[in-house]
Amino acid sequence: MADQLSPDEKFDLITRNLQEVLGEEKLKQVLQERELKVYWGTATTGKPHVAYFVPMSKIADFLKAGCEVTILFADLHAYLDNMKAPWELLELRVKYYEQVIKAMLESIGVPLEKLKFVKGTDYQLSREYTLDVYRLSSMVTEHDAKKAGAEVVKQVEHPLLSGLLYPGLQALDEEYLKVDAQFGGVDQRKIFTLAEKYLPSLGYAKRAHLMNPMVPGLTGAKMSSSEEESKIDLLDSREDVKKKLKKAFCEPGNIQNNGVLSFVKYVLFPLHGDFCIKRDPKWGGDKIYTVFEDVEKDFAEEMIHPGDLKASVEVALNQLLEPIRKKFALPELRKLTNLAYPDPSKTSQCSERGARQEEEEEERMMSWYEIKMVT
Repeated sequence: MADQLSPDEKFDLITRNLQEVLGEEKLKQVLQERELKVYWGTATTGKPHVAYFVPMSKIADFLKAGCEVTILFADLHAYLDNMKAPWELLELRVKYYEQVIKAMLESIGVPLEKLKFVKGTDYQLSREYTLDVYRLSSMVTEHDAKKAGAEVVKQVEHPLLSGLLYPGLQALDEEYLKVDAQFGGVDQRKIFTLAEKYLPSLGYAKRAHLMNPMVPGLTGAKMSSSEEESKIDLLDSREDVKKKLKKAFCEPGNIQNNGVLSFVKYVLFPLHGDFCIKRDPKWGGDKIYTVFEDVEKDFAEEMIHPGDLKASVEVALNQLLEPIRKKFALPELRKLTNLAYPDPSKTSQCSERGARQEEEEEERMMSWYEIKMVT
């Protein structure tokens, strides 16, 4: 397909449904000469959820436009961000993310052989990269580093120094992955502008930046791995999907902060090119939409009932999730999931048992010392 597209058509495909693009002219210039090199990075923290289909559908667009796409599993970033991923779980989380992201891409028909997968610590611990971190830290002010990570790095009362390093490392990744552009959510805009400001100071080229809108979660706010009620997990059962969608914020006629409607716009339409509202014949029967704006208009005018919208999204979503569920039903992947994301209650119980054992051992040792001293 990419061979049949003009540079302008490739640009339109690359930028469709994006909220903002920084460096449009640079993108157009590269596309006149060769295929674009772009990367998307994800910190390997909480379990990916269905909102991850939004960047996955854009990655499908990039590939259709002939882009060379790199997916970065940012394991070091996951640790630097207030230790969201404990050091001892980093390797397991990376393996989980790699398996689940590949399963997502396969479920939407993306050929994996056209993608390059990279783990952050494969190059971020090198001598050259480390020296560049020091060079960058001698230029970036604390104010700029804190401001850049404000919407991405976890905000706490007493922030760690590691969180200030996070934006700089993400900027350096653009150079070390040798890309023309970085793709991410609009919440990363301040990190992108930090990269544009400081990379040239190190003698590196300024890259373009492609930004997706932030898709509302089921509660109407941002979908988050840490907020169970706001998200649908990729491994949720059909029953869980139905239950969570039933509770989702979806007021009649309200198209603002509507996570269900946003999923139709940013995932289902880009992937399929249409969307079917399934409803009882007495309410007009099924209706196929080929333009999202028509869905939005009919919902705003209450021609589509929230219950019908949710039921229709449920059908489409389960079609995407079923291949992922089947893959993760394999014993080795079930084991990987449990190891990468151990049950917190079991972990705390184990910690308590371990603490009791340590206390008992310490008491035994103290008794032994007392006996030795007496004898």
